[in-house]
Amino acid sequence: MKITLVAGARPNFMKIAPIINAINAAKDVGKPIEFRLVHTGQHYDKKMSGSFFEELGIPEPHANLEAGGGTQAEQTANIMVRFEQELLKNPTDVVLVVGDVTSTMACSITAKKLQVAVVHVEAGIRSWDLSMPEEINRMVTDSITDHFFTTSEIANENLRKNGVEEERIHFVGNTMIDTLLANMDRLVDPELAIAGEPLMPKSYFVLTLHRPANVDEEQKLKDLMAAIMEGTQGQPVVFPVHPRTAKTLQQLGIRYEQLHYVEPLSYLRFNYLVKNAKAVITDSGGITEETTVMGVPCLTIRDNTERPETITMGTNELVGTNPENIGPYLEKLQKGEWKKGGDIPLWDGKTAPRIVGKLLELYS
Repeated sequence: MKITLVAGARPNFMKIAPIINAINAAKDVGKPIEFRLVHTGQHYDKKMSGSFFEELGIPEPHANLEAGGGTQAEQTANIMVRFEQELLKNPTDVVLVVGDVTSTMACSITAKKLQVAVVHVEAGIRSWDLSMPEEINRMVTDSITDHFFTTSEIANENLRKNGVEEERIHFVGNTMIDTLLANMDRLVDPELAIAGEPLMPKSYFVLTLHRPANVDEEQKLKDLMAAIMEGTQGQPVVFPVHPRTAKTLQQLGIRYEQLHYVEPLSYLRFNYLVKNAKAVITDSGGITEETTVMGVPCLTIRDNTERPETITMGTNELVGTNPENIGPYLEKLQKGEWKKGGDIPLWDGKTAPRIVGKLLELYS
């Protein structure tokens, strides 16, 4: 079986790395499987792309489509044109896409129009918020996918409600957690210092914001930052700044003595920071999964989430985007009253071997 693996943006790399390892392990014991890794180039900044390949031991891609930049439509079109050429030159039995970035949707459409089977890893998750480009990517991809590899029973049920037959739904777990658990002993101290003093474990907060609803409206961003600073009570807040957000912050001149902007961190350094934080404040979906597994309190500055299991079973709380909501949650945290969370089924570090086993069963 020939399988083409697609990686396009930072979240994809953590999800694809354990699948590559599992394919190589299957090949080593004589299983009939080989892969071709295609990097669409959707993210092309070194910190957003290259360092992840190095840190996670991902081999050099067989092809880089270099389709980054442009509007959503331009990027989608560029990826589709170049991925079609890739598939015509290098025929495959299966295209495997992960997550919910533009590359996921674009490569799925291209493959299906060439009559190539598509499997979607992390299928079925939903925020039901069509203002999010990722939600559109998820819905379109899942509408044409052949087999669905899911992270939770909630995702399974979403697919069933869309009429997907049970035999095409495969509850396997979360490959991003495979990567996290495999690298927990390799995390690297970023050696950040505040006023010349090293950060002490559980004495600081990690903040990430990048969604347009939070960072594009100036007064909203100012109010959010003010509420966060008040609720963190003078404790250090470390903010690895997404390039999009950095521009806005610079224009607004948002500065607090306790707030420390740092450049985007590599995977191993960022997760070291998260693991040792008192709490994480974020509008990211993937980070809420990692904090749940690491047992770190997490406040999600969004009005919805596609990962509700991190709330019902994990350490995450959906705070909302109203700045007035932040104070009560941080007060609860400061009082030591945050929920502990627990284990989520099949988030055990063994998802990728389950995926490869099922692929061999389906397509060999």
